[in-house]
Amino acid sequence: MEKTIYTAGYTSFAIGEFIRVLKEHGIGCVIDVRSVPRSSYYTDYDVGLLRETLKEEGILYRNYAREFGARQEDTALYPNGYLDFEKFAATQAFCEGVEKIDAGTARGYTFALLCAEKDPFNCHRCILVGRRLKEHGYAVVHLEKEGTETQEDIERRLLEHYFPKRNQLSLFDTRTEEDYLAEAYRKRNAEIGYSIEEA
Repeated sequence: MEKTIYTAGYTSFAIGEFIRVLKEHGIGCVIDVRSVPRSSYYTDYDVGLLRETLKEEGILYRNYAREFGARQEDTALYPNGYLDFEKFAATQAFCEGVEKIDAGTARGYTFALLCAEKDPFNCHRCILVGRRLKEHGYAVVHLEKEGTETQEDIERRLLEHYFPKRNQLSLFDTRTEEDYLAEAYRKRNAEIGYSIEEA
C-alpha cells in the first residue's frame, strides 16, 4: 500500500478550516517544519496555542525544526551563502526525521508537514522535504485552499519554469528529464533557500 504524507501552508487556512482539512484527510499528527514556530500575524499558529488547539481535536503536534527546518546552525550547510538542500538532506538530523516519519507511518499515523508559505513551489517543505520523501517512497500531497497538488505536479511546474524549451534543445544536449529536474530543484533551492546573511 502506498504511503501518503501531506503538507500545508498555514497562511492558506483559518485555524478552523485547517482542522477541518486535517480531519478530512485522516491526519493524526502535524509536524511543524518552521525553524521559528511563531507568527505575529497568524497567532493561532503560534506553537503553544497551536499545540493546544490540535490536542483538543485529538491531533498530535510535533516540532521538527532540527530535522527539517529551513534554518540550520551548521555553516557548512551554506556553501553558497544559502542553505544547500542536498547537503542538508544528507545529514544525520534530516535522516532521523525521515526515520521517525517511517516509524509513525508504520504505527498507522498520517502526517502533515506544516509551514507558512501558501504555495508549496515557494517553500522548503516541498522543494527540500517533499522531494526527499517522494524519493523515499511516499506519495506527497500539498493541501491548498483551492484543492491539492502532488509532488509530481510541482515537478512539472519546476520543469516548465526553468526549462520550458527543454524538448527543443540541440541534439548535442544529452540531458535526461531526470537531469533537468535535478537542476530545476537546485535552481529553486538557490532562489528560496534561507540565506546565512539573514541569520
